Amino acid sequence: MGANIANEVADEKFCETTIGCKDHAQGLLLKELMQTPNFRITVVQEVDTVEICGALKNVVAVGAGFCDGLGFGDNTKAAVIRLGLMEMIAFAKLFCKGPVSSATFLESCGIADLITTCYGGRNRRVSEAFARTGKTIEQLETEMLNGQKLQGPQTARELHSILQQKRLVQKFPLFTAVYKICYENQPVGEFIRCLQNHPEHM
Repeated sequence: MGANIANEVADEKFCETTIGCKDHAQGLLLKELMQTPNFRITVVQEVDTVEICGALKNVVAVGAGFCDGLGFGDNTKAAVIRLGLMEMIAFAKLFCKGPVSSATFLESCGIADLITTCYGGRNRRVSEAFARTGKTIEQLETEMLNGQKLQGPQTARELHSILQQKRLVQKFPLFTAVYKICYENQPVGEFIRCLQNHPEHM
């Protein structure tokens, strides 16, 4: 898992990836099999954290797309990435069964993949179009993705269900705003409020 845009990996452009493997020796064996000079691998034992990063980054990327579509600029987008990362870490610490180290979020599976997804990728691109055009996510999936489904909105819906059950919605305003904009017709222009009033600023 990591900042591994497929065509760049295929073109042998330098990149990093993270293998999550509870058995460190097995992880090192996988590293030995796959690593090349331009495909560098780190092995960590926090499998759940690596997987959660891969899912939650897409929700943050939807927020980054809203930011782009609303014309907020790079400073605001950097805040989306930072606050999104904080929510990813908080969620992992609440719900992962094993240990959760902040260091894992500094691996390619964490911040690197998050940055790549928030500047490229379909979740950001379609969400930008959503904010600019007022078309529905479903319309844009048909027009821009040939009907393929975005992972970000679906993950946001699943997250919201979990957070509601645990009464934790207020602790995750960015995740919640993405859900409400995608599924409850909250105006996309109100996205900025989840940043302005984020608990990290209180």
